[in-house]
Amino acid sequence: MKTLDGFDFKAKRAIMRVDFNVPLNKEFQITDDSRIKAAIPSIKKILAEGGSVILMSHLGRPKEGPEDKYSLRHIKTHLSQLLGLEVQFADDCIGESARELAANLKPGEVLLLENLRFYKQEEKGNEEFAGKLAQLADVYVNDAFGTAHRAHASTTIIAKFFPQAKTFGYLMAEELSSIDKVLKDINRPYTAVIGGAKVSSKIEILENLIDKVDDLIIGGGMMFTFIKAQGGKIGNSLVEEDYLEKAIEILNKAKEKGVNFHLASDAIAASAFANDAEIIACNADAIPDGWMGLDIGIESATKFAAVIEKSKTVLWNGPMGVFEMENFAKGTKVIAEALVRATASGGFTLIGGGDSVAAINQLGLAEKVSYVSTGGGALLEYMEGKILPGVQAINE
Repeated sequence: MKTLDGFDFKAKRAIMRVDFNVPLNKEFQITDDSRIKAAIPSIKKILAEGGSVILMSHLGRPKEGPEDKYSLRHIKTHLSQLLGLEVQFADDCIGESARELAANLKPGEVLLLENLRFYKQEEKGNEEFAGKLAQLADVYVNDAFGTAHRAHASTTIIAKFFPQAKTFGYLMAEELSSIDKVLKDINRPYTAVIGGAKVSSKIEILENLIDKVDDLIIGGGMMFTFIKAQGGKIGNSLVEEDYLEKAIEILNKAKEKGVNFHLASDAIAASAFANDAEIIACNADAIPDGWMGLDIGIESATKFAAVIEKSKTVLWNGPMGVFEMENFAKGTKVIAEALVRATASGGFTLIGGGDSVAAINQLGLAEKVSYVSTGGGALLEYMEGKILPGVQAINE
């Protein structure tokens, strides 16, 4: 894998694709800077070697050209503080100011370009637009795993202009090697814990994982599609009627491959989708009419935790219940704590997917597992076995 360590950046300008698509509040303050912090080691490495860095990213989803609320200038001050130096800012990513500031950039300096998505050409993967970005620098670095599944100008097309001078940043390299530990270089027993609301969004992952795992644990809203497919009564719980047959197919395939398939046997059900609703504990396949399952039960959580703790490799994607509501967060918490224990016992644990990452951060346990992925859609597509355009562009 090509990484920053294989390059000499002395007196070179590196244009680096980062993922600074961070949440901002109404006062344009960053409410979670983890994506920015994740890029700092790569930036510092280039600066330490006597190079300069031009950073490019998108922020939000601007519809019609520039909009102040999506301007990356809101990130400049915080980025300067994290780096301990004054970051320069170009109010356009390919215009006169970008060209001038990039041309005058000295070793040890950092330039942040304005939001790439202020130009439609970015998402269209326009080659001329990518070429204008490429003209600003000598080396291309992709450190934005979160956008690696998009064949956009800055994530994929730009690499063509740097046939001998393109590389992954440290974050991107760490993401890929970590995910490969749950896809290729697997220590057994290997357990995948898959939760979240819908089976439909996880079908391809489930089909790809069945060929790899020893144990497959299913929780979250998606478990009720599996339960109903086997004739269980699920009350008003979330169900995807169109996927009942597919659920049976997955169950059969798991059996065929000798995979231990773990489905929740009990659930916490509520009279309404609200934290202050009336709550009962019941069998997951006998939820009364009018009630909805919003978390796995304590018996299931305990059994799942025991499986996780005995595993040498664990992938967790998707919460076990509606963890945003305190009364339905216990299943997710038990799973997270089991992952911490598996890690402490020498296992490799990977957390991926927006809600699982939010849960592990909320519980303050992110530092106690092996790796927390920064990629949502990119992680899912890589787990599905797809080739990511942003990865292929560097490897070619």
